[in-house]
Amino acid sequence: MSETGAAAQKSSRRLDQWLWFARFAKSRSLAARLCTAGAVSVNGVAVGKANHTVRTGDVVVVPQRGWERTVRIVALGVRRGPANEARTLFEEAAPARRTERPAWEPLLLTDEADE
Repeated sequence: MSETGAAAQKSSRRLDQWLWFARFAKSRSLAARLCTAGAVSVNGVAVGKANHTVRTGDVVVVPQRGWERTVRIVALGVRRGPANEARTLFEEAAPARRTERPAWEPLLLTDEADE
């Protein structure tokens, strides 16, 4: 069995890797930071580690640019592909909610200069 075939048959995946595959984070290290900051929850439980495993059917709540998105995992994916491929990995479980302040912000955010 090839490596690609073995990866396709996995029944679980690391949360940081899935967030990166689904394009909720620009890099895997940023996805890991989201997880360790406690900004992501899986099935209603806040996650504290990037190596938390997710499976198809899990509900993930993740902050994204001032919005809180609730999605259900449809597929685990085998790579970080184009955006069209990433959209097939999840479905919206609830409408996105606007948050007062993002739960997590990039390290180099410089909105203070605009005020």
